[in-house]
Order: sequence, then structure tokens, then C-alpha cells
Amino acid sequence: MHSLHPICCRINSLDHQLQVELLERWFAFQFSEMHSKACTMLRSVMMKHGYIGEFEFVDNHRSGKIVVELNGRLNKCGVISPRYDISAGDVEDWVGRLLPSRQFGFFVMTTSQGIMDHEEARRKKLGGKVLGFFY
Repeated sequence: MHSLHPICCRINSLDHQLQVELLERWFAFQFSEMHSKACTMLRSVMMKHGYIGEFEFVDNHRSGKIVVELNGRLNKCGVISPRYDISAGDVEDWVGRLLPSRQFGFFVMTTSQGIMDHEEARRKKLGGKVLGFFY
């Protein structure tokens, strides 16, 4: 199973609960299954665009936790598996496939210059592999 899938499932379900019930705004992930470079970079891109608040790593001398602040702005996030190759010219086609609108949401891709959203990859004229999306 893809390591990003549990993150997206938990964030989706908890963010919908927060919108309906307005419960606590912090949620802790288990550190062992949620700590990879791809997971950290996906959360960084989501935070950069304001879809989630800050996140921090908490060491509890066992498996550790990652605490993420949910702000209720996120409608859906998901993982694309397998990681399809995208050339620089195909980014617009994938925007139409993955996102509900051209001005709404982002998809995250891994490129030769690191993990970034599709708009940054388009500005730099880079292709890569699709990791996931959020809106």
C-alpha cells in the first residue's frame, strides 16, 4: 500500500468531522507509518497553500506522533497510484483530470528538482511523477 494513502484517508475523514461537529482542531498521526519524505513534503505543500495549519513532530519515546492542525478548508485529498509520468506539456491535461476546476486545488508531483505543486512545475517547465492532489 502507498505510504500517502493512510494520511489522505485520515485527513479527509477528520476534516469532514471538524466541519460538521467543530471538534478539536489538532489530530495526531502515528509517527512510524506517517513519516517519509513524500508525506512530509505533501503536508508542506498543503500548508504553503493554506489547506492545513502547522504540523509538528512529537517524540513520545515510543513510535512518536505527527500533530497536524486542520483548519476546515480542505475538501478532499487523495493519492494517485501508480505514480504516472507527466511531461511538462501534459500538466494541463492532468489538471483537467484531477481537479474540479482550473483555479481550484493543486496536485503534487515529484520532479528532478524536488516535490512541488503543479503550478510551480509549470513555471519551471518541469515534468515528473504525480503523487497526489488536494482541493
